[in-house]
Parts: sequence; structure tokens; C-alpha cells
Amino acid sequence: MAKRVFLEFEHDIEAFDKKIEELKELAENTAESDKAVSIDREIAALEAKSVELLKKVFSDLTPWQMSLVARHPNRPYTLDYIQSMFTDFHELHGDRAFADDQALVGGLARIADINVVVLGNQKGRTLRERTQRNFGMARPEGYRKALRLMKLAEKFDLPVVTFIDTPGAYPGIDAEERGQSEAIGHNIYAMSTLNVPIVSCVIGEGGSGGALAIGVADTVMMLQYSTYSVISPEGCASILWKDAAQAPRAAEALALTASRLSELGLVDRVITEPLGGAHRDPKLMATTLRKALTDELRKLLKIDRAELLARRASRLENYGRFERVAAETVPEEAAAPAAQARAAEPVQDAPQA
Repeated sequence: MAKRVFLEFEHDIEAFDKKIEELKELAENTAESDKAVSIDREIAALEAKSVELLKKVFSDLTPWQMSLVARHPNRPYTLDYIQSMFTDFHELHGDRAFADDQALVGGLARIADINVVVLGNQKGRTLRERTQRNFGMARPEGYRKALRLMKLAEKFDLPVVTFIDTPGAYPGIDAEERGQSEAIGHNIYAMSTLNVPIVSCVIGEGGSGGALAIGVADTVMMLQYSTYSVISPEGCASILWKDAAQAPRAAEALALTASRLSELGLVDRVITEPLGGAHRDPKLMATTLRKALTDELRKLLKIDRAELLARRASRLENYGRFERVAAETVPEEAAAPAAQARAAEPVQDAPQA
């Protein structure tokens, strides 16, 4: 079992959990005595209070706090969901041009009774895994591997499922030398016309073009505490205010939460997470997400392909549209006194040179 990690705003929750663990250990040591009854009652009372505290804290998270939940080290990753939601997964490797990028995984699989191609970002748990996976930041060969898998899906008429969880595409010199921006742009273009249904789900961080490269879809879903933005809050704060400590302020301005993006029409469906986040009950999260994915795939498979592509194109064309609202006109009778008052004000002479 992974060690519990508490975020900066979960100190009170941590105190409750530690007290409950201490009492449970005491109950095990005194299981045969009469004290066990009173300890069990106290544990139950504390657990009830802990649940109420969790509800209170997570009912009013700021965008910055949601960013921290989205990055939680115990949060389920792509391979966790593939293992718990899919069967017959056969991973495919390499871009057939340069290398196999382990920051992006994918292959053939089956969800319910639907054969699919599934792929997504993978961060890794231990330091060694994170280094191998490059912390989920794919290089060009990763995106070209993703494109190869999507073209394979198109060839065999299989829907595509993608899981997004990356801080962004890797910005290293070697990645730029091998055409990072071209690989991302090519993926976006290819996915816009891919002749099979595509469902994408942001399960953690959805960062910049690195997320968009596998995020052009017929249906885009987000987990409740995931984030999706053009840049990280720290990066935005460093650019705008020259201070990464302004990240909470930047998170407010970026509109990166699932609820806000749903309001803007950029996300089709928000998947409710277990109380306290997906990492607190990965099995329940996987069950919920599996049903949502299966439902979406069944709907999309019933749509004629020409109509599906037309809907996808329309969706892309409508991104960024806004309504221009004219400023409220001030009535003449209200504007006249203000104009007279301004006219009566003394005019100061300009200073002489």
C-alpha cells in the first residue's frame, strides 16, 4: 500500500487520520480486553468527523488547491486505469523512426465488449520510474508513437481512448532538434480527421500542447479534480509577475478547473471523483470512469462516420468563440448633469517649458 501523502491544505485531515490509525493499533493490542468496545466507538466517531471534514474542505477548493490534487503522487495514472478498466491489453512500442518513449504508453485493449486502441501519458511512481518516464513529459517520438497507434486504430476501425496526464511536452534541446512542435501539430491535424470515434479524458494534469497532442476528440471528459490549461500556474506567474510564488493567483486567472472549462464549453463531461480525490478510492474511481467511457463509446459508435467528422470539425471551429456585448448606454438625462459638472471644473494651465 502506498504511503499516504497529505497536501498543504489537508493538515487537519492528516491529524484526524493519524489519530484514527493510532487508535486502531491500540484496538488491535487490546482486542481481547473490555477496552476494545470503547475504543471502537471512539474510532467510529473520529471517522465520522473525518468524513465531515473532508466534505467541508473539498467542497470549496480553490483552483490552486485543485492543481495540487491533480498532481497528487498517489493519484491513479494511465497504466493503473488500463489495468483496472480494460482487458486483453497488449502494449505496443516505438515510433518506427527513432525510439520508444516511455512517457507515453498505449496499445490494443478491450473495454466491456468494445475493442479499442488506448493510450496516454505515464508519470511513474518511484524516482527510477519517473526518470524513465520523464515525469510524463513526452518527446517527439512519444507523440509519433501515439500517431502510429491512432493510424492503426483507423486501419482496423477501432475507436481510440486517450488519457491525458502531463505537465506538458518535454522542452529539452534534443526534443526540439527532433521536431517537437511539428510532432504535436501533426497529431492535432491527424486527430481532427481520424475516421474513428475518439474519447479523451484528463485524469490529472492537462498541460499545454503536450496534452492537446492526444486531446482532439469527439468527447472530452475531465475528472473532477483534474486541470487543463495552456501553461502551469507557476509558469504563468513567472511570466506575468516574475514570481512563481504568485501561482495561486495565476491559477485563478487560467480557468483550469473542470467546472470552469465545462461552463466554457471546452469539456463535455465532468466525472465525479470519490470524496477526497481519486487517490483515496482508486477502485471506485476506475468503476465510475469505466462506465462513463463505455457509455460514450457506445453513443459515438452509433453515429455515421461522415456526421462524426462533421461534428468534430464544428467542435474545433467553435473553440475560442465569444459573444461581444455592447456597453450599457447611459440615458441622456443622467449623462447631462455629469457633463455640466465636468465643464464647470477649472482647467489648469499646462506647465511652461
